[in-house]
Amino acid sequence: MINQFIASQLDQWEMARNNYAALSGVRVKEIDLNGIRYKVQWNPARIVSSGAKVDAKAISQRKCFLCATNRPEVQEGIAWGGHYDILVNPFPIFPRHLTIPEKEHLPQRIKERIGDMMQLAAELPDFTLFYNGPKCGASAPDHAHFQAGNRGFMPIEEQCKSLQGTLLDREGTATLTLLDERPRTTLLLRTKQLDEGITLFQRLYDRLPQQADDSEPMMNVLALYDEAEGWNLCIFPRRKHRPDCYYAEGSERLLSSPASVDLGGVFILPIEEDFNKINATLLESILKEVCLPHEQALKLKN
Repeated sequence: MINQFIASQLDQWEMARNNYAALSGVRVKEIDLNGIRYKVQWNPARIVSSGAKVDAKAISQRKCFLCATNRPEVQEGIAWGGHYDILVNPFPIFPRHLTIPEKEHLPQRIKERIGDMMQLAAELPDFTLFYNGPKCGASAPDHAHFQAGNRGFMPIEEQCKSLQGTLLDREGTATLTLLDERPRTTLLLRTKQLDEGITLFQRLYDRLPQQADDSEPMMNVLALYDEAEGWNLCIFPRRKHRPDCYYAEGSERLLSSPASVDLGGVFILPIEEDFNKINATLLESILKEVCLPHEQALKLKN
């Protein structure tokens, strides 16, 4: 159904069709960082997201593009779960890229929606679901939504199955592990039981550090489902929205606004000059800035 829906939308929607066709021309290179493989993608169309103004003033002055009344007439949706719409994302990173907004205009929060995210991942096993926190790459922090992209795109989907780490917590058969892959900080939640996974995630949520002016702990989340393995949730706790290079001037500037896909191992850069100059040193610096320090995450065990 989803594949037919995407094909129908691209047939009817010229802008989206052109942006998906442009994916065939994006440039990709690989960077090895401490033995972990990352990809970097030059994708000019993503300037809309990477350069989005998400401060309170900017949000208040624009119409919400995820609300049904403000979407293009050609953009159709599939109802899911009673209060979500599945949409084709017109500014894709993936060959199949979906956005799943809440029908109501409610703020971006994950704690009470993690069960929805996991259930949808189970219904879309060919996709990876992802969540960007309101200060962690979400270009619509005022409207609750997930996104989904076809499986096999992000290196961490396979890496998380073999990387070792430190067990932090468990709930029944569900486990929470801090993976050993610095400078990225990844918490891996594995479960075959939905209720145990929800309980363990929400316990983690309540214990992650939260800044006084934030609405929730800063994080990005990936959710993958396999019938044999159950759910793998990759949780990336954050301490910063955007690295200093995002705001720098001149040759020091690099327009990187890391979100779930970037932390999943595919850094999206909309400017060709940035794509050409990024290397392991710059990538390591960005990850160190935006990720919660490994040592601080390790303390969660207590």
